[in-house]
Amino acid sequence: MVQITRRGLLVTAAAGTGLTIAWALWPRRYDNPPAWIGDEAVFGAYLRIAANGTVIVSNPHCEMGQGVGTVLAQIVAEELGADWRTIALEAAPPAPVFANTQLASEWAPLLLPPVLGLKPDENDILVRRWATMRDFVVTAGDTEITAYEPGYRAAAATARSLLCQAAADRWGAAVEETDTRDGFVVWGNEKLRFAELAAEAVDYPVPDPAPLRTTLPGNVRAEPIGDAPPFARLDLPGKVDGSASFAGDIRLPDMVYAAIRQGPVGVVALVSVDRKPADGITGLIDILKGDDWVAAVATSWWAADKAVRTLRPRFRHIGNRRSGHDIAELLDKALDGPEKGGRNGYRLIARGEEDAGFTAGKGLAARYAIAAAPHATPETGAVTARFANNRLELWVASQAPQVARRRAAAALGIPAANVQIYPMPAGGSFDRRLDDDLVAAAAVLARDLRRPVQLIRSRQEEAVRDPVRTPVAARVAALTDAQANITALSVKIACPPSAREFARRLFNDSHGTAAIDATSGDADLMAVSGAMVPYDIANLAIDHYPVRIDIPTGRWRGNSASYGVFVTESFIDELAGRARREPLSYRVQMLGQNIRLANCLTRVAGLAEWDGGLDNSGQGVACCSWNGAHIAVIASASRASDGADGSAARSGFQVERLSAVVDAGRIINHDIALQQIEGGMIFGLAMAMGCATGWSDGYPDARTLRDLSLPLLADIPEIRVDFIESQEPPAGLGEIGVPAVAPAIANALASATGLRLRQLPLLSGGL
Repeated sequence: MVQITRRGLLVTAAAGTGLTIAWALWPRRYDNPPAWIGDEAVFGAYLRIAANGTVIVSNPHCEMGQGVGTVLAQIVAEELGADWRTIALEAAPPAPVFANTQLASEWAPLLLPPVLGLKPDENDILVRRWATMRDFVVTAGDTEITAYEPGYRAAAATARSLLCQAAADRWGAAVEETDTRDGFVVWGNEKLRFAELAAEAVDYPVPDPAPLRTTLPGNVRAEPIGDAPPFARLDLPGKVDGSASFAGDIRLPDMVYAAIRQGPVGVVALVSVDRKPADGITGLIDILKGDDWVAAVATSWWAADKAVRTLRPRFRHIGNRRSGHDIAELLDKALDGPEKGGRNGYRLIARGEEDAGFTAGKGLAARYAIAAAPHATPETGAVTARFANNRLELWVASQAPQVARRRAAAALGIPAANVQIYPMPAGGSFDRRLDDDLVAAAAVLARDLRRPVQLIRSRQEEAVRDPVRTPVAARVAALTDAQANITALSVKIACPPSAREFARRLFNDSHGTAAIDATSGDADLMAVSGAMVPYDIANLAIDHYPVRIDIPTGRWRGNSASYGVFVTESFIDELAGRARREPLSYRVQMLGQNIRLANCLTRVAGLAEWDGGLDNSGQGVACCSWNGAHIAVIASASRASDGADGSAARSGFQVERLSAVVDAGRIINHDIALQQIEGGMIFGLAMAMGCATGWSDGYPDARTLRDLSLPLLADIPEIRVDFIESQEPPAGLGEIGVPAVAPAIANALASATGLRLRQLPLLSGGL
């Protein structure tokens, strides 16, 4: 496990040079100074202004459909005073200036030993040094805006100041009297285009600090531009007309296509391949083998995939090849404690007297079972690679491009500096593209074939290699007073140390089995943090029971909140029902100082026409706070035969409406915010209805999208979303829409049918 320690960081910085010199000379700033290069004025790493007036904004993040490039460009446009029609986006390869120090801080528990230790925040010099030294440019954790808005605002404000200085000198005016608007520097009735000033502006002294506007970015006040909405998505036209290019769309001269078989986790070596059945396939060029993979190369991907399916590769495995039943039994048994053959847990979150009263066997308790969730991305893994003159070029969608670069370089035995990454957008990711396990094989193929190669993974192979959202068993118990108020809450979660396992693969390039071996038995705070309730409960204890299940697990949209909120919000509703308390007000009275979430709950009642969640009403409520955002959701559901139009739903019930109120601080782009919440809610609906897999002999049972019971377009209910206007700092919106949907649906079904479902997917045991 990579560990951040003061000694370790100093030694890393000093390698090969000498401690004092290395520490003193390690660069503090990475912003390149303004300069004129080619036909562009460069105002630092974040933005450039071309000679024709185009403002080019660099985007270091993986665009996965979340619209991050558009939001960053809007921040620049508003601060700079640019015309939105002149804004262009450019994907930026990983570089120290783009290091995500906020995410490095949040992931510090993954870099530390599983005991209390150094816990720096994003401003700590150790975190900043480590993040820049590792080119820690990672798109994850809803940090794209929260971590980067200040930098983009400062870059735009600096460019605006320089442009105004150049214009003021031309006019003989005071720079304080000038401003920018719609791509012009203006002074009274005078105005000059950015393009006319950029070449001069780069020679003026850079202001420190950057002169930021007093108004914050956000399009509450924005007006439409012609027929287009204000700050329309920059990537939308290409996605609509098909001109947008993904990794699988790259075409290079003399390029060939490859399909791969790697086998499930636990594979450590390729033993044999039967090539003979593939020899007659039209278009087949060659069969190439790695240590633990085999690939077919052909003139088309379809021929390559057909060939690789006929090879009947045999692999050598290590570890246990579990079944779904084995995994469920391991998880459930772990919660019994050592006295009943289970495991000891780790107390990771505690408040008050923690276990007060539970040792006497008092209170209400319930158990929950959550199935593993595949990522099910619309686009499977794809890498295009070209190797020449000891240099490698990669076209790949990666949430951690520097990790991809290191893995490819290690596979070829070349310096990482000899690997050029061309960042591509991802056709959905949900954190799947944090695990770049194709780049090494693609690099080897490009080198050995001596021609460009495009490696695409089949849907079945993608399922086999998917590091799923961990399966979970949970036990929740509560003590209540005479008024049914919760006085103590205990949450015990059994699952692998999934985040720590993922970190081994990301930071140490560990093989899947090696990552499981290295983290087996570790406590993992991130595995249970999603169960942290927003309520003011005096005595609280959250325990992790690490369980080795011998399948790879990793990050997933909503992460531990995707199951933690389901467990806690379902249980809270059950407590309210037993006490005959109205479930929405029951939550509000427990929120204490969490005014923002209380406001969401109050507002959603009106939006959803809440009837009090009475028996047979078919309405259910759930709420959560996650990644700095707050959401309250009300679901309206019914048995299929009771639907408004009398139609039958596929699962015996139908969700008729989902209503949500969100407080995510200052909203920068309302259209994109709405898309993120609606998409997250549909994702949560899929988690409730299906999107799960078991295993047989180490292989997942669900290997195609149709195996996952994903909702069809006809299954999508009416969705109502309202945002609370706020000037609080903006929060991430990519994950907050997911966690509260499944418990809201479960609570609605309990109201409609009287049945309390304590598993995900909800109907895995039948209605």
